[in-house]
Amino acid sequence: MPDKRVASYDEALAGLDDGMTVMIGGFGDAGVPFGLVEAVLDTAAHDLTLVCNNAGTGERGIAALLKAGRVRRIVCSYPRSSGSHVFDALYKAGRIELELVPQGTLVERIRCAGAGLGGFYSPVGAGTDLAAGKEVRDIDGRAHVLERPLGADFALIAAARADTWGNLVYARAARNFGPVMATAARVVVAEVREIVAPGTLDPECVVTPGIFVDRVVMAEARS
Repeated sequence: MPDKRVASYDEALAGLDDGMTVMIGGFGDAGVPFGLVEAVLDTAAHDLTLVCNNAGTGERGIAALLKAGRVRRIVCSYPRSSGSHVFDALYKAGRIELELVPQGTLVERIRCAGAGLGGFYSPVGAGTDLAAGKEVRDIDGRAHVLERPLGADFALIAAARADTWGNLVYARAARNFGPVMATAARVVVAEVREIVAPGTLDPECVVTPGIFVDRVVMAEARS
């Protein structure tokens, strides 16, 4: 098995380019790979599409990317959380596009991309603006909306521990979107707090197998 470790955030984000779609793990602040996200600012990538749970809070992480004008479009389920003033201002000024997706639908669209499926029918959103432009089918007397798979060029996720082969162990609620996003991107980068030798992790605790992970980088403090 190859060693998935990289020495820096620059190496971890190699290949990230203009116009790409980037998935970012996290629910609120839990499970957000803040170092990786803010390291995107050190690249030249612009016009990005972000796929994430929310649109950031304060001025760090996702909010820092928005403030720097790096993001053209965001696909998320909870854009107006407490402290999301950066997104709010950009959206009101017409400087960022939003695709609002119910949280369960968001996860299932990502899962479909990872599983190679063509989409799924869901009753969620039927008869509302969320169904605009989408195929609607009657199933057992109830309207269902066709939701397409949602993949990405990069997935940036956080985990508590990894081995050098890229097997990941998460910390409680910080697990959230990481495992499903790891299945649905061309390049998956995991920011971790500890890297151990192969065979050290309890196999019963490994949630994301290394086959889904391309690069592992140690978390670094950023000013």
